[in-house]
Amino acid sequence: MAQKITILLAGRDYIMNASSPEEERRIRLAAEAVNSRLSLYTRSFPGQKEADLMPFVALNECIARLSLEDGKKALEDEAGKLLEDTLSYLKTRK
Repeated sequence: MAQKITILLAGRDYIMNASSPEEERRIRLAAEAVNSRLSLYTRSFPGQKEADLMPFVALNECIARLSLEDGKKALEDEAGKLLEDTLSYLKTRK
């Protein structure tokens, strides 16, 4: 059953549903990351409205996610290659 939680984003409270404690943890960590990045941009660009900085926060977080996905793909490819090499080696040992 979904649990309603309240998170703080850019100084405003938002109510969200979390279907599990793990999802709640992810939501809260994501909110912390967004608020931290927004704080960094707010200090770097004084006088800018938070609403104008939020697209940069979203872009930066998406870039980070895509970089992780690229890294994951490279690791999966390497694991597949190692498995192939191992199976090939074992076949020659029979």
